[in-house]
Amino acid sequence: MKRSLIWCSLGLVLLVSAAWSQAGTEQAVAALEQKWLQSQKTNNPDLIAPHLADNLVNTSSDGKVTGKAEMLATAKSTKWTSAEYNDVKVTVFGDTVIATGGYKGKGTDASGKPLDVSERWTDTWVKMPSGHWQSVATPGTPVKMKPALQRQNTPGRTLLDARPFHFPLFSRVH
Repeated sequence: MKRSLIWCSLGLVLLVSAAWSQAGTEQAVAALEQKWLQSQKTNNPDLIAPHLADNLVNTSSDGKVTGKAEMLATAKSTKWTSAEYNDVKVTVFGDTVIATGGYKGKGTDASGKPLDVSERWTDTWVKMPSGHWQSVATPGTPVKMKPALQRQNTPGRTLLDARPFHFPLFSRVH
């Protein structure tokens, strides 16, 4: 009886410890994402640079793949007048964390051209041997705001027919 109680207590302690550790990891990476946002708001990419892996893979919203140095150079030459995140979610997978969210920003690029950006991002964070978290991959996907679909008064036409694209559920031919 005492052994069962000891084993149950030990199991409960381990379970609570694991849950607490995961919550701490989520908070740590969420704080790093906020630091990244702060670097954009203040036009200071040096704030986030130490938290980016040297072999970072950045895929910009226009599909260009760059590394850490080029990404930081672009960030330094871009001047944001507004920057905000929304719908940030952090999911832990052991020593890897996936953070996702939305970004809206306005500013100018290196040539002074106006920017009005709306995108979704997915950052992959890895706990390095040093114990620090670093982003190893950061793709962005443009989000175009679409007007709400309006029901057409056409007989036989449904709201689903008004979608701009239709992808069949099963597109493979057997």
